[in-house]
Amino acid sequence: MLSLVRKIISTTKAPAATGPYSQAVLVDRTIYISAQLGMDPASGQLVPGGVAEEAKQALTNIGEILKAAGYDFTNVVKATVLLADINDFSTVNDVYKLYFQSSFPARAAYQVAALPKGGCVETEAIAVQGPLTTASL
Repeated sequence: MLSLVRKIISTTKAPAATGPYSQAVLVDRTIYISAQLGMDPASGQLVPGGVAEEAKQALTNIGEILKAAGYDFTNVVKATVLLADINDFSTVNDVYKLYFQSSFPARAAYQVAALPKGGCVETEAIAVQGPLTTASL
């Protein structure tokens, strides 16, 4: 029987998991990254400045987890964005475009009733090991 490799990915350059979960799990060539708030990994607190700064920090945290696994943003194939206020959608999109510049991943964005620690935005991602090429159907 064929078995898949399952590896826990962890880095001190992103906030530590605050519950019974991992920052990320690598299965075969796919990495599943737990949702990241805009938390400073050193202080464990949300960064000041509102939704744009929190979105930058959340995506920076995802970038550090990707890097710890030997991946980068070009490997991301799916992202989910959770917003405390859907009116922040365009602001978060502007930040998102700084990290994803071409061959955009599939994405979902939702307004939720509340986020941990009173956050404005939380993002998760799924990435696959490359090299990846882009083709249209």
